[in-house]
Amino acid sequence: MSQPRPRGSTVIHVPRRFVAEEWGGTETVILEISRQQKRAGLVPRIITSMALARLQHEEIGGIPVHRYHYCYPFFGLSAADRAALDKKGGNLLSFSLFRALLKAPNVRLFHAHALKRLGGEVRTAARWRKKPFVVSLHGGVFDVPTAELGSMLKPIENKPEWGRLFGAFFGSRKVLSDADHVICVGQSELEKASGEIGHDRISYLPNGVDCAKFATGDGPAFRAAHGIPADAFLILNLSRIDGQKNQKLLLEAFAALRVRVPGAHLVLIGPETQPVYAKGLRDFVAANGLGGCVKILPGMKNDNPDLVRAFHACDVFVLPSLHEPFGIVVLEAWSAGKPVIASRVGGLKALVQEDHTGWFLEPGDGTAAGDLAAQLARLAAEPETRRRLGAAGKAEALANYDWARVSVRLEEIYQQAEAHAAKRYGGAR
Repeated sequence: MSQPRPRGSTVIHVPRRFVAEEWGGTETVILEISRQQKRAGLVPRIITSMALARLQHEEIGGIPVHRYHYCYPFFGLSAADRAALDKKGGNLLSFSLFRALLKAPNVRLFHAHALKRLGGEVRTAARWRKKPFVVSLHGGVFDVPTAELGSMLKPIENKPEWGRLFGAFFGSRKVLSDADHVICVGQSELEKASGEIGHDRISYLPNGVDCAKFATGDGPAFRAAHGIPADAFLILNLSRIDGQKNQKLLLEAFAALRVRVPGAHLVLIGPETQPVYAKGLRDFVAANGLGGCVKILPGMKNDNPDLVRAFHACDVFVLPSLHEPFGIVVLEAWSAGKPVIASRVGGLKALVQEDHTGWFLEPGDGTAAGDLAAQLARLAAEPETRRRLGAAGKAEALANYDWARVSVRLEEIYQQAEAHAAKRYGGAR
């Protein structure tokens, strides 16, 4: 049982980047837990880098965001390399951000949402100030396919690194071992991390969802705005346009589905973290004559009403990822009462219950596209099955994943971290 929260104290959240124009699951998590903390009387602040941002200081969703200049400590990086690192996986260095962590007033706890050098900066600031720090693993650490890891590292391939000394100074390789608590958002990441970290200060804490926000939405308005017929069978995917998210498989399945369901439409929504991959998707759409029934929409700000409307407009939500630490968009689809088809990978394996809250697909199988097309064809023909799966998913989201429930458990973890830090520092805070 958690103790009363110390009202008025500051929790510092430190993600690698945080911009409304490039919104994803990690940003949603940080913003929502910050909102819950603010309602509880805490003072959450987000301290991050200027990656992909224009403003150094702003409020997003009522939470102050402070950004600082940074660099990638490698020789020979091109502008395209830096842009790719900004989009995904960049191991940045920011001295001004570190100074901000040292100077932040009235800090209760530091919460790192990144590892490597940035996580090391949080670790070092916490130790110098004798404050507790926790680390959230949002995926991309212990549960990443080799091919994707290679793609993330490609911009720095054969580039001499001059930042190793700073990594050593900040203890970048000690972030997880020194953390007062480690949070895994996915069960598969927890299982792998538990055998690697070397201590038992580690917990599974799933992401949550604002059930009320996604409960109602104007689906017909979304369809009308994007030229989708009111009676079309509509498939939705909302995620980064990225090889990890595997929209290519969904497009291949959709092309096969159109033979059986000629009026079907598909909408892909998300920021393009891999422009070359995004171009390949558009080339596939053009080559297969799907331009009139496939919409690829750019990423939307988190407060764009079209995000909620899209869920209410669709008949089924599909997440065909090659790997997925958790899958917060599944919770959003459930909250809107929509059936879900998701890959049997990563955190999704524990999240979805087969033929109860959704259906699984096997993204690595050679028959995956045909199998997915068959699943979609069945859902198009069986509206009662769609209703059954959607209703079960909605009940699951309400019962176990509302942010209010998740925030209570997070507070308990914070208090465990504080107790550990007190022992480490001899009770000094």
